[in-house]
Amino acid sequence: MLYFILKYLHVIGASVLLGTGAGIAFFMLLAHRTDNAAIVAGVARIVVIADFLFTATAVIAQPVTGVLLAWNTGYSLTEGWIVLSIILYIVTGLFWLPVVWMQMEMRNLATTAAMNGTALPARYHRLFKTWFVFGFPAFFAVLGIFWLMITRPLIEGW
Repeated sequence: MLYFILKYLHVIGASVLLGTGAGIAFFMLLAHRTDNAAIVAGVARIVVIADFLFTATAVIAQPVTGVLLAWNTGYSLTEGWIVLSIILYIVTGLFWLPVVWMQMEMRNLATTAAMNGTALPARYHRLFKTWFVFGFPAFFAVLGIFWLMITRPLIEGW
């Protein structure tokens, strides 16, 4: 029974990471395309909350449930697919942490522009471009982790 509880929590956590990440990217992109500071400020405010509430919770739960699941099933943490999953998880984090900061900065810049009735500043647009680019490696790393979780391939030499 413990195995199924851990697996359930691990799959839910992975789904939250992928789903929240994709949803946040979608809503931020659509808000950005309006070029309306008030809309961007409102969406970015919600995105930051969602990232802290959902993504951060899943980020903490994933390694905990993953390690417990590996121990429960007898997998070594040095198995190739697990090591590669951990590497991809770290890559995801290295891109996600700056993205969270960028979202907060974009929110603040958009809020100020909306309050002043001005256009989104150049710094917002630079941050958005970087935020957009950083999303791709993080997203594809998470997709890779899903693939590894599902297939658990034998990786020679690990």
